[in-house]
Amino acid sequence: MLQQTPVVRVIPRLEEWLERWPTPADLAAASPGDAVRAWDRLGYPRRALNLHAAAVAITERHGGVVPSDVDELLALPGVGDYTARAVAVFAYGLRHPVVDVNIRRVIARAVTGVAEPGPAAKRDLLAMEELLPESAEDARRANVSIMELGALVCTARAPRCGECPIAELCAWKAAGFPAFTGTRAPVQKKFEGSDRQVRGLIMAELRASDIPVTASEIDLVWHDKKQLSRALAGLLADGLVTGESADGYELP
Repeated sequence: MLQQTPVVRVIPRLEEWLERWPTPADLAAASPGDAVRAWDRLGYPRRALNLHAAAVAITERHGGVVPSDVDELLALPGVGDYTARAVAVFAYGLRHPVVDVNIRRVIARAVTGVAEPGPAAKRDLLAMEELLPESAEDARRANVSIMELGALVCTARAPRCGECPIAELCAWKAAGFPAFTGTRAPVQKKFEGSDRQVRGLIMAELRASDIPVTASEIDLVWHDKKQLSRALAGLLADGLVTGESADGYELP
């Protein structure tokens, strides 16, 4: 739920999910459509399908217990490098590098001496591995400490270098804070008027109905019929919507 979504929006939804489905087996017993409906407006609803599929996999492969092994975690639907290592480190106390955007920014500035991280996140995993202390407990604290440093002090737009506890060790500061000249990750297009907005409108229409939604009802959610058709086709291809024009559309 936290992937690309602020914590403040996740907390109430997480509480609802844990009350309804306290274990992976509970979620696995529900339908994918139930998961998508309960996802509500968190955005990127494919994550709801992945979370449901991960619960099924955990139930079938691991006896309903979330695994601690990074490779086994990576084999679960929707789980990438950050999530797998975060679970292994913060839930099970194992020693692994955990790299999110905040840690990548600290590494870029303090270690590499550039203003922003480049697009190659895999290299930052290796760099973080070299920074970690040997003991698992100290490594866990280092992971969370550097993450918080990036989130609260070494921020993207207004770094508070005067308050930074590692300012005297920072390669970026020592170099005179040079401007970033590398390749940035692509900037996501604005939400208003995007296919993402249209997909969200279609999903909202389906979540609000317990019966298939007709094609004529779908036609009312957006004025640009070509864009609407493209968004609906994408949702069908992603498995977030099932059905066809003649019989109506619904959640999976």
